[in-house]
Amino acid sequence: MKKARIWFYSLIGITLLSGASYLGYISSKKTKPGSLSELFSDTAWLGDWPRWLDFPLKQWANAGIDWLVETYGPFFDAINAGLLGIYSSLTGAMVLTPWPIFIVIAAIVTYFLSGKKLSTAIIIAACLFAIGLLSPVLWDKMIETTALVVISIAICALIGFPVAIIMSRSDRARNIILPVLDLMQTIPAFVYLIPGIMLFGLGAVPAIIATVIYSVPPVIRLTDLGIRLIDTEVMEAAESFGATPMQKLRIVQLPLALPNIMQGINQTTMMALAMVVVASMIGTRGLGDEVLLGLQQLNVGRALEAGLAIVLLAIVLDRITQAYGKKLQERKTDKG
Repeated sequence: MKKARIWFYSLIGITLLSGASYLGYISSKKTKPGSLSELFSDTAWLGDWPRWLDFPLKQWANAGIDWLVETYGPFFDAINAGLLGIYSSLTGAMVLTPWPIFIVIAAIVTYFLSGKKLSTAIIIAACLFAIGLLSPVLWDKMIETTALVVISIAICALIGFPVAIIMSRSDRARNIILPVLDLMQTIPAFVYLIPGIMLFGLGAVPAIIATVIYSVPPVIRLTDLGIRLIDTEVMEAAESFGATPMQKLRIVQLPLALPNIMQGINQTTMMALAMVVVASMIGTRGLGDEVLLGLQQLNVGRALEAGLAIVLLAIVLDRITQAYGKKLQERKTDKG
């Protein structure tokens, strides 16, 4: 059975490559061999890749983006306005908050999210204070970066959880989605910025879209893994009590998969922060902007300060997500 499946997928791969080669041949405007015998008489094409064998992916991608802009321009404008409004409102609210109150609120929220662990709240407050201490300019930059990362993580969760649930329930869906996730993580993040600029313009919105595409795979993978690792005996017991699929998901699967889910959110958060510097290249203000300016000006001190601020912000977000995950896990254990 396994060999038959391997042969089946190999046949599909060969068919796709053959079709792509044919399309590349007929779409090429370069001089082509007149006959099959010419390929054997003139073997110069073996030295360098033949110009007449060029798959038109670039032309199709550009035409596809142009078609999207012309056909669905108002739709993308609405998405741009909505995300930009959320980003501006969140950033404005945090910027208007006096910095001592902001730090106190962050410490209090962390204290309760972590299950009343004072040490975690102190670490969060110290890291936030250290960001402002590095440079007063970095405080507002940190808030802008935080708003972008928080919105991106929220969108990743809204997209990732339903996709992961579908994957956990269907092997066929999982086999289709996993290569897509591999592609999303493998393609350089800079590539996501170009269609984002064409569809949404410069600023925070294309940065959020690119960050979501780059950061969403971990939460999908680890949520799917957590649900699949649940013992079949536990699921059979839930079924014997007459639990519906939604009840099994809400009462059994998600609580038991919680450690993996929180780890996925944590990894997504770290990957979102990794996009901060890349996002600054398309006009997104924040800590990444300071790193980019330091690079352009060969100002080591400026780049170092911004880099340390990103590290401190990563510690803040990492501690909050991990502490909240441990609290939920401890609560589940106590109930069990």
